[in-house]
Amino acid sequence: MLKINRQTDYAVRVVLALAKRGETARSSSAEIQQEMQIPKSFMGRIVAQLAQAGLVLTFPGRDGGLSLPRDPASISLREVVEVFEGPFYLSECLATGRDADCPFSAYCPVRSKWGRVQAAMVREMNAINFRELAEEAQRALLYVSPISVLQP
Repeated sequence: MLKINRQTDYAVRVVLALAKRGETARSSSAEIQQEMQIPKSFMGRIVAQLAQAGLVLTFPGRDGGLSLPRDPASISLREVVEVFEGPFYLSECLATGRDADCPFSAYCPVRSKWGRVQAAMVREMNAINFRELAEEAQRALLYVSPISVLQP
């Protein structure tokens, strides 16, 4: 089964929380951790990796916090996922670029299909940006009434 790991999911939440605030806004790690329900044990490592990849700016001190280094529209879902998962490959032969280990390398009817599926997934992940995700998250909040949340 193809699936992202928990740390990647939390990293997407961190960038989304910052995107909802806007490019220049600063927020504390604790605020984001609480808002996005990220366990404290994950938060520090996630922020460190995002900062190392240039996807989050960190500011130490009492008035410090986190912010985005650029417009959320220019940060793709693929960028964040690849920081934690590495490059996306559906098959080993697509990852290595060679099929010498495959007994069917002379003619493989499947490899080109894996390549098409992979290209479509990468294209979609590149097309999803954090400004759109933030706007969608804000719109979703408009449809949640306080009454529906309180009722079972």
